[in-house]
Amino acid sequence: MQVRTGDTFDPRVIALLDHHVTAARAQTAPGSAHALDLAGLRASDVAFWTGWDGETLVATGALKLLSADHGEVKSMHTLQATRRRGFGGQMLRRIIAEARARGLQRLSLETGSWDYFKPAHALYQARGFVLCGPFEGYVEDPNSLFLTLDLTGG
Repeated sequence: MQVRTGDTFDPRVIALLDHHVTAARAQTAPGSAHALDLAGLRASDVAFWTGWDGETLVATGALKLLSADHGEVKSMHTLQATRRRGFGGQMLRRIIAEARARGLQRLSLETGSWDYFKPAHALYQARGFVLCGPFEGYVEDPNSLFLTLDLTGG
């Protein structure tokens, strides 16, 4: 997979992100979905990437800066037809590498707690993320799972 800086004006990117937001919201209780929309991905505190298998868009991912030492994984999504081929893991490695390059000490995320999100839980935990409490404006929610990764170690 080739990872590129994401173009939020590319119709293929817009379509995949629309699917991501729509699917996530359909699987999440009202008020518990926290996916960024296009305007959120275009914010100055967000770095956004797309993953390509040839000319096929297969993944998206973003890093939102919360503070000088804390970032958040956002908009992680892999095209349904290409799942289980390692594209999500590659995108997550890119986000972690960028967080480290920026000197962040911690990288956190919020994802759904429902069965639909279990593959995401496994991906994050396999990369060292551990359960944590709500962070940066989130509140306890039975529909959310909060995970964090300490970036200060080797």
